[in-house]
Amino acid sequence: MSSTTLSGTSPWLAGMREAIPLLGGYIPVAISFGLIAVQASFSVWEAVLISVFIYAGASQFLFVAMVASGAPLWLVVVMTLLINARHMVYGPNLAPWLPANRWWPWLMHGLTDQIFALAHSRLPQLAPAERVGWYTGAALLAWFSWIAGTALGAVAGRELTQRWPLLGEVMPFALPALFLVLLAPRFDSRPWAIALGATTLIALLLTLNGWPNAAIPLAAACGALLFQALNSTRTGGKRHG
Repeated sequence: MSSTTLSGTSPWLAGMREAIPLLGGYIPVAISFGLIAVQASFSVWEAVLISVFIYAGASQFLFVAMVASGAPLWLVVVMTLLINARHMVYGPNLAPWLPANRWWPWLMHGLTDQIFALAHSRLPQLAPAERVGWYTGAALLAWFSWIAGTALGAVAGRELTQRWPLLGEVMPFALPALFLVLLAPRFDSRPWAIALGATTLIALLLTLNGWPNAAIPLAAACGALLFQALNSTRTGGKRHG
């Protein structure tokens, strides 16, 4: 894929601008986390620090729930690491597009599911010299919005949901909606459309049959294998054609 240059625009600012749509999913979920953390007897500052240093979405909810229930520290750490094991897949997929830079180990703290999806499609389109700046701008905007949302939820989450009850109903759907927006452009490709459709169907069937915890990882694994099979078949067909 040929690279393009961000003519007349700072890579930092371009990354921030292109990450703005992510905030529609980040902030409502972060507000939910802040509210739940305070309800679980964490202080406002503790909730904010969890978002600063752990910054792991679902793992933060699990962390708060397990600590509040008195689970041993080692089990909390193990479960958090298991949930974040997907980063072992994210890293190698982004590595080909990351130019050498000593800041990457620190910047990877900002690698979330949504930033990965955005970076995976955007970094190959940028000139190598612009990739660090673009990624930094996008990741920092997402991180700070998550921290701000957590603080808002911890301080005023209860008041917000009492004043606008609909807000409490809508917030849990913000993150799934964000993933749908990120995935939608992939449906223009037949292998992607088939794989994503099959993944959704498998996850739904597993959930309906009493396997909600296994639904996402199993469906994701099946979808990835199906995509690779379809891609290999298409590549093989072109090679022999």
